[in-house]
Amino acid sequence: MAKNNKVTRKRVVKIEATGMAFVKASFNNVIVSLTNNEGQVISWASAGKMGFKGSKKNTPYAAQMAVRAIHSMGVEVTEIIDVTPLPHNGCRPPKRRRV
Repeated sequence: MAKNNKVTRKRVVKIEATGMAFVKASFNNVIVSLTNNEGQVISWASAGKMGFKGSKKNTPYAAQMAVRAIHSMGVEVTEIIDVTPLPHNGCRPPKRRRV
């Protein structure tokens, strides 16, 4: 049996002094990604990876604390943008109840 001797190269990410930090707060977890100006992920972390379990890792306060932790580490936070999708008309409401 022949093995595939395929050589894979490690992806080289350019680390710069400036970049962006993305905080994704979902109902189940909070994920923080640090990227360079081109959008390549340099490092990431999540509340689940840090050892938080259950309801402690998905609170909206956890996302706010993540931004404060980034700021306290010496990273200058210039702008915070909320990209939460908003429905234009929403779902169809349920039928009216007949009594």
